[in-house]
Amino acid sequence: MVGIIIAVILFNLIAIKVKKRLTRSEMLQIWLFTTLFQLMFDVFISLKYQGYWYFTKGVDWQSLLVYLCLVPPVNLIFLNVYPLKSPLWKQFSFFLAWNVGIVIYEVLTLLPEPWGYFHYGWWSLYHSIMINPFLLLILLGFYKLVRRLEHKAVVKQV
Repeated sequence: MVGIIIAVILFNLIAIKVKKRLTRSEMLQIWLFTTLFQLMFDVFISLKYQGYWYFTKGVDWQSLLVYLCLVPPVNLIFLNVYPLKSPLWKQFSFFLAWNVGIVIYEVLTLLPEPWGYFHYGWWSLYHSIMINPFLLLILLGFYKLVRRLEHKAVVKQV
């Protein structure tokens, strides 16, 4: 439990301090999307197929920290510092660096309690390495959709 509390505090502080590129509306939408998307993903991978779990197998209250207070601020940090208007090679390098960072963090979460809180069933680090870029691309695609819709709404009002 110590590890998750430290991570929640650290990532939320970073999310608050990082230079904001996202509007409050975008941040709220990303927060809600992230929570919903992760819950949907984990219903199948974690609960139905027991690929991995947080804290204990099945549903537990502590996992809400991961869904509501850990992953959303990390995604906000990612989007606030993402090199959106940079050349493709910079964006690719950014994705690669984030994937490495996510994998390192996942390894830390596998430590024994009280530091770690994540446990593997049939899931492995290899699965995470392969799927993380797709999850980040989905997040980036949702962000671009939100920006486009908000821009259309502002233009329509004028």
